[in-house]
Amino acid sequence: MKENKLYQLQDTIGYHFQNEKLLKNALTHSSYANEKHWEYPCNNERLEFLGDAVLELVSSDYIFKNNPEMVEGKMTKLRASLVCERSLAFSAREINLGNFLFLGKGEHTTGGGKRDSILSDAFEAVIGAIYLDGGLDSARRFIQTYVLSDIEKKQLFYDSKTILQEIVQSKFHADTRITYPLQKESGPDHDKTFEVVCSVNDVAYGRGKGHTKKAAEQQAAYETILLLRQEN
Repeated sequence: MKENKLYQLQDTIGYHFQNEKLLKNALTHSSYANEKHWEYPCNNERLEFLGDAVLELVSSDYIFKNNPEMVEGKMTKLRASLVCERSLAFSAREINLGNFLFLGKGEHTTGGGKRDSILSDAFEAVIGAIYLDGGLDSARRFIQTYVLSDIEKKQLFYDSKTILQEIVQSKFHADTRITYPLQKESGPDHDKTFEVVCSVNDVAYGRGKGHTKKAAEQQAAYETILLLRQEN
């Protein structure tokens, strides 16, 4: 990766590092470091650990201050929806983070830069790098921009199947059936893609695609919620 790629990412996120090595460290997956025979601290796992802690602190503080009447259980569930793997991968895609990662040849060939787990881990590593480079306020601004935005959408995305069940039970009869028939399965065993449709009483609504059936079903449920809202 050319150095101007690092500049491009910094321009995108609106934060420029004093120590650019921290950013490069955050973008280095263990597969790349292993290929180069680099020592363990050269991959992004330690920064991911730190970033996860900073993210939990900032998101907890935000939820606590902006929801004075919310009980502890609901605050915990809201935070989980914002910092789960799928939500962080979604945030990572907003800044095209996958295009900037240093991946080993195997991970690169199998589409590692598009995988939720790798994207979410790298996103947390970037938070850790910003925290070390610019302090908590800089990390907080990044998190507020890319994690604590569009909270309602991320809540829906986090647990769409449960929310859809509640909506359907109130809109239709209690015995209304929601099913997720598989439409298509493609790709090699190590990188499968599943496509499903969400059907309400055998009427097709939203469609979803993912690397697991569960992820595809959540996406289909999310699309169905949006369609049902339009009907209303």
